[in-house]
Amino acid sequence: MESSISFSTKSIPLVSLNFESVRSWINLAVQKEGSEMGEINFVFCTDEELLDINVEFLQHDAFTDIITFDYSTEGHISGEIFISHDRVVANATRMQIPVVEEFHRIIIHGVLHLLGYNDKSTIEKSIMTSKEDYYLSLQTKF
Repeated sequence: MESSISFSTKSIPLVSLNFESVRSWINLAVQKEGSEMGEINFVFCTDEELLDINVEFLQHDAFTDIITFDYSTEGHISGEIFISHDRVVANATRMQIPVVEEFHRIIIHGVLHLLGYNDKSTIEKSIMTSKEDYYLSLQTKF
């Protein structure tokens, strides 16, 4: 299976991140979780674009910061991860943290979903947040 991580946008300029560093970091996380990398496509979009996806595919009429479509098979993680640029910037502003840090958190959040982690229950959310924090601590090394 081919391994690749790509970043694109729908209608906005591409987020200013060090994509090579992010790719290396994601690969490390996937390896540490005992999985194999497949193909992951991150798509940055507006609130409205992500709302349209949320309504069409999940029947949820609400804004969100991320939607993950999991195409993983046989130990290889693959998927499409749609991220609302507007929502991430708003969340970073509200939490008074750097926007880049919030983009990193939401990126690893999507990867963790592909690795099988969920955040529906309080316990699942706690585990996922702990994993996010752990992988964010490793991201600073790249």
